[in-house]
Amino acid sequence: MRAKTVLPAVAMTAVSMVLTLAVVVMWLGTAMPWPVALVVGLGIDGGWLATLAYERRLAAQGDHSRVMTGVGWCFGLIASGVLIVHALTADASTGAWLAVAWLPVAAKALWLVHGLWERTALTPTAVGAIRGIQQDARDEAAVARARLRAQAATEETRLAAVTQAGARVARVQAKTAKSLSRAWSTLEAARSGEATGGALSSVTTRVTPGVAPRWELPVWGPMDPVPALEPVPALPDGELDVLVDEIRHSQTPALSYREMATRFRAAGHSASEVRLRAAWKRVAA
Repeated sequence: MRAKTVLPAVAMTAVSMVLTLAVVVMWLGTAMPWPVALVVGLGIDGGWLATLAYERRLAAQGDHSRVMTGVGWCFGLIASGVLIVHALTADASTGAWLAVAWLPVAAKALWLVHGLWERTALTPTAVGAIRGIQQDARDEAAVARARLRAQAATEETRLAAVTQAGARVARVQAKTAKSLSRAWSTLEAARSGEATGGALSSVTTRVTPGVAPRWELPVWGPMDPVPALEPVPALPDGELDVLVDEIRHSQTPALSYREMATRFRAAGHSASEVRLRAAWKRVAA
């Protein structure tokens, strides 16, 4: 993976340096001896290469210098500027020179990408651990999905069975209710009919002489009458005063009205709040 980022940067840097050197020599070769122009071109490329080497050394140490980065970008911009000026002043092949004028800036950008890759690169052990964690998470998610699907299918089957059983019970109940309804209708018709009613009366009279026949439909459920509760007679004022006084002085010190009223009703006695408070006031006075 390291070669995938460093080789393009190295190749583009070399091409940019060659192009810059050639343009400087061609550009300045007409105005000065070509060895001087060669020195100028090598100075530009050498300064760029030196700043790049220093940046790589700092990156290998885990350090970074904004000053050196700025100087490196300045050399890249100078090289691109030289190519652009040569392309604009050349008599021919202007488009071709403009097409390669961006190579120094692109080479600097590729070195920036390579530096970012080095800062975020992981060891094969860490990459393997991350892959293992991701695979475990995918396995757990797949198992959870399968479990949920199985539970959903089971619940659907159970609900279908319960629904079918409920439908069968409802059909049986409806059928039974219909049969009972027909039976009650038949009994009611037999009881209220003139011919059948007379026949039933004659049979009842022979079996139980002296008893008037009563043919009534049965009623479902208990029909035992509940005896009515007899009202509790109210206590006279004298007896009420005696009970209040006894309860009040059942403890020492004497009970308060609230405690006395609670014990009065707990003993099963009955009196309205107005009469009970009036009795308390009489006894307390």
